[in-house]
Amino acid sequence: MVGGGAKRRLRGEGPQCEKPVDVKKSKSCEADVPSDLRKEVESHYRLPLPEDFYHFWRFCEGLDPEQPADSLSASLGLRLVGPYDILAGKHKIKKKSASLNFNLHWRFYYDPPEFQTIITGDSETQFHMGYFRDSPDELPVFVGTNEAKKNCIIVQSGDNVFAAVKLFLMKKLKEVTDKKETSLLKTIDEKLTEAARELGLSLEQRTVRMKQRDKKVVTKTFHGAGLVVPVDKNDVGYRELPETDASLRRICRAIVEAPSDADRLQAFAPIQEMMTYVQFANDECDYGMGLELGLDLFCHGSHYFHKVAGQLLPLAYNLLKRSLFAEIIEAHLANRSQEDVDQLAA
Repeated sequence: MVGGGAKRRLRGEGPQCEKPVDVKKSKSCEADVPSDLRKEVESHYRLPLPEDFYHFWRFCEGLDPEQPADSLSASLGLRLVGPYDILAGKHKIKKKSASLNFNLHWRFYYDPPEFQTIITGDSETQFHMGYFRDSPDELPVFVGTNEAKKNCIIVQSGDNVFAAVKLFLMKKLKEVTDKKETSLLKTIDEKLTEAARELGLSLEQRTVRMKQRDKKVVTKTFHGAGLVVPVDKNDVGYRELPETDASLRRICRAIVEAPSDADRLQAFAPIQEMMTYVQFANDECDYGMGLELGLDLFCHGSHYFHKVAGQLLPLAYNLLKRSLFAEIIEAHLANRSQEDVDQLAA
């Protein structure tokens, strides 16, 4: 079979798409956040948010009732942003907030549409945490971290924000030597651990639910968080790219480092060939192939791939019925910046 036609063997058998797990356990487990405020957050982002998002806001209110978004700034260097800005009422201060695209708010350079920033850290590395969801109509599958000034890699850090912050805090504890600072961190750790225990939230980096998702991942992609698309019992839904990740990186490097436009055009030939394979794959409902190639080119980061990513990704997301992700990637590629990520900044 011609390159690009080979199917990747999946570890699981049968249909790979499942209904999202509802993280809400009961009404009593709901955070004390008014329903109108919840609706406002979710209407601005058009994404469902898990209950731990609201519980963590209440937890931070307990640490600092006046400035909950900054309650971890002094101790951990972390700040609650993104959808938390709506809970904090920051969007009401900005006059033009009605016309803002909130899905570009705190969207860093390498953040794919699946990633939604909720916490920022060191501005030098552009460290940030965010919810990662495979589809816009599903709850997040994990909390990821990325350092946008370094690379596109998304590190999985638990399946809720309490776990992600706990992991960050434990790492920080190993680094500090000052006794006062250590004592402060341990106090926060005790409060956070107790809050998570009362809520029945796991503080593990890799939960059972995350491991279950791993079985549905068809390919890792350049960002490492993995790609999940529906694959039926006949293996329809995804086919491998004809190039390995290492080979695709070499092709990308040759394009970026080409000494002239003519050389660059020639270096693009393997990408053009893969795009033809993607067209064949789309015709046969293997939509995951185009999504993988588009995400890999987006994650590579060079502006030379923006046009091709802009052709591949919106189409793939729409074919997969993930239309909000198509909107997000189009808007992001049109406004992709390494700096101005805070849409509410003056």
